[in-house]
Amino acid sequence: MAPADDVPTPDDVRVTVTERSLPLRSPLGTATGEIDERPVFLVGLTGAFADGSPCRGIGEAAPLPPWTESVEDCRHALADARETVATGGAVALDDLPPAARHALSLASADARARRDGVTLSQALAAATADGGDPAESVRVNATVGDGSVAATVAAAESAVSEGFDCLKCKVGARPVDEDTERLRAVRDAVGDDVALRADANGAWGREEAERAVDALADVGLEYLEQPVPAADHEALRALRGRGVAIAVDETVNTPASTAEWPDPIEEYADVAVLKPMALGGPGETVAVARDLRDRGVDTVVTTTIDGAVARTAAVHVAAAVPGGDDRAHGLATGALLERDVVDDDPAPVDAGRITVPAGPGVAGDAFDGVQNR
Repeated sequence: MAPADDVPTPDDVRVTVTERSLPLRSPLGTATGEIDERPVFLVGLTGAFADGSPCRGIGEAAPLPPWTESVEDCRHALADARETVATGGAVALDDLPPAARHALSLASADARARRDGVTLSQALAAATADGGDPAESVRVNATVGDGSVAATVAAAESAVSEGFDCLKCKVGARPVDEDTERLRAVRDAVGDDVALRADANGAWGREEAERAVDALADVGLEYLEQPVPAADHEALRALRGRGVAIAVDETVNTPASTAEWPDPIEEYADVAVLKPMALGGPGETVAVARDLRDRGVDTVVTTTIDGAVARTAAVHVAAAVPGGDDRAHGLATGALLERDVVDDDPAPVDAGRITVPAGPGVAGDAFDGVQNR
């Protein structure tokens, strides 16, 4: 665990937890079902560090099984953490489920970065062995949900008209032949200059996945994400080298997944899609990304369709990971929400890119008072 993720000493520190429900503009179809709302918990740290300097930080938990614990388990974990601090105890982050851990880790990292007058991405980059300056902006992909051929093409063309040069299409909820038709139609509509990704969320068995990979080898996919269930490591290995790069998500983002990764992972995946919410915090995610880089596996940072606090933090993570400005990340998810935790997004998408907020911490004072709104 990176030092920036440690919760400050409980002396004179207060933890507050506020629960919100964020509806989506329209249900997002995935192979694991439709998502129509996102429950989130905003966690605030206020008080003073041990040296007497002000402690003020904000974090967010956005639980989403199977990547994280349930909403109820997250609620209980945060309530217990709040009570522990209130009674003078120290929170053991390693004992928390991932979304709750993310909220407290982020609040702590935000507080420390604000105290030190640096951005969260600068703090994350400085905490790693090789350091380096974080990116000032990151490319992002647009997400295209499951739909008919016509609806998928229309959504893809709309995203390209807004400036996106990378699209991720949800697949796996339909027969392989129908998904293949959808992806071919998108490629024909947007041309070869737009990067195209597909995400099956583990919906296919090995034979279906092999059919899909063979059928899509000439479509020019940047990668196919989680074509088979998370634990089917041998199927992942068998799919590599067939003309389509293979990415893993659930395989590396499920709770306690680091003990279950295929080893050596570079034989099973070309890309790892990392979710800070599932990995338990921004510092943990950057550390995992750098370890994967050393193994020859590319990384992409995505959200779990989070609120603005966690989403902005994920932008900082993407800026701090190795090669963060070289690839598109899955962070353009704010537009999926009908209502967010703040009215003004401090890290909006502009022509397929997000500029990293320059204020100290996650976004300067942009989230001050967010728990009272």
